[in-house]
Amino acid sequence: MNLGKLGQALTAREIFDLIQDDLEQVEKKITAESVASVDAVTAIGQYLQSAGGKRLRPALLLLSAKLVGNGGTSAIQLGAVVELIHAATLVHDDVIDTAETRRGRPSTNVRWGNHTCVLAGDWMYMQAFQIALRERSFEMLDLLIGLTQVMVEGELLQLERIGRIDVTEADCMELVDRKTACLFSVCARLGGLAGHSDPRTQEKLGEYAWNLGMAFQLVDDVLDFTAREKTLGKPVGGDLREGKVTLPLVYALELANADERALVETILRDRSYERVPFKRILALLEKYQGIERVKERAQTFTDKARQTIGEFPESPYQRALLAVTDLITERDH
Repeated sequence: MNLGKLGQALTAREIFDLIQDDLEQVEKKITAESVASVDAVTAIGQYLQSAGGKRLRPALLLLSAKLVGNGGTSAIQLGAVVELIHAATLVHDDVIDTAETRRGRPSTNVRWGNHTCVLAGDWMYMQAFQIALRERSFEMLDLLIGLTQVMVEGELLQLERIGRIDVTEADCMELVDRKTACLFSVCARLGGLAGHSDPRTQEKLGEYAWNLGMAFQLVDDVLDFTAREKTLGKPVGGDLREGKVTLPLVYALELANADERALVETILRDRSYERVPFKRILALLEKYQGIERVKERAQTFTDKARQTIGEFPESPYQRALLAVTDLITERDH
């Protein structure tokens, strides 16, 4: 099977057209389920939903369900569940990172304040579980509870490492797994469950999506240094400004001299690029090929994802999941 040819067979529009009706149902479900008895929670939910976003996680779930069967209303419900969980993590992330923008607009914590946003994020988590509970499936709940614990632990680990320059490659990969790849994996596994596939098939779908999620986050880490601010929807170089040393910088720091390491330490202390301009860090990444090395790592995960989904029988949904790997690695935001 020519994986390269198949991967190019579908554009982003064609991929999402395959599940457009279902995605619209997911959107309606999110709208209906985001109404709380407290106005601020409802407003935050509507604000996040109106910002759009790729809806990649529910799309993964729906495509996986259709690959192995259908999924029906269960897949719609679970699509809303995973998007609500993702939204909750974004709200909490912005509070923890003291972010000012998200998708080109003021972040929720800027508009509503930290206290309200923390509680709104908690509400979204609980609402997601309430929807999932209606499926009356211990397997689904087991996946979702395990996922949430892993993601929260990831946030705590990241907090412990804020401002530290001694972050290792293993540290970075652990965070990528906990904060992104595990959610991708659970989305595909839930799709397999909704489509009534066997455990081995669910495991393979999870493996495909885990590798996809690893690639997705590594590309994100690269884009934080290389994208244009208008395209990215948030300040470029934001991770380092927030005190986070991600994999491109870890690779560069492995080879950097004492003076170059001191530049990074200054930014970590100042939490700004006032004394050390951002272009100095870009030059450091270029000198030691930090960006290129991370792109290569991302491609390794992409190749594994393509190989795994390539083992499934060919169909429009299999081709779509294969083509998603290209969207991940070639995107600019």
